[in-house]
Amino acid sequence: MRLIFIHGPAASGKLTVARELATLTGLPLFHNHLVVDALLAVFPFGSPAFVELRERIWLDVFRAAAAEGRSLIFTFHPEASVAPDFPARVVAVVEAAGGRVDFVGLTCAPEVVEARVGAASRQASGKLSSLALLRELEAKGAFAYPPIPAAIEIDTGAVQPAEAATRIRDGLGLRQA
Repeated sequence: MRLIFIHGPAASGKLTVARELATLTGLPLFHNHLVVDALLAVFPFGSPAFVELRERIWLDVFRAAAAEGRSLIFTFHPEASVAPDFPARVVAVVEAAGGRVDFVGLTCAPEVVEARVGAASRQASGKLSSLALLRELEAKGAFAYPPIPAAIEIDTGAVQPAEAATRIRDGLGLRQA
């Protein structure tokens, strides 16, 4: 079992690249907003119940997938409401079941993030899509998070999503769908 853990800042292309990677590999995509959006229907973002349930659900899915030998792709935006040890706990859960976590870091220049954040696709999926709010959150330290390792790092401001997915697939030795 392999968990392809794609992380990066808002508007770095995590979901777009992950969808391309899922097409290339046939691996299922469990993007972070599946859980976030479900919980936002009931709890305010960052509330104690939201934070606890979000991490529990993420970890429970990883644990069950690892136990069944089901590889998957996960997207993650590091931000201050997630426990700093979350990536390490993911590794512990997956490795305890004999699986492996492959961290992939997506980066892009701040001006690229700013140009992308208001995209219609981000608005349609309920993601952060206000440049003013992005800047406000950054100023408040909402995106402060310890560095996460990456076996592969890709600047999505310089590479198209399909090329990024191909680099991930090839770099991690994943099978083609």
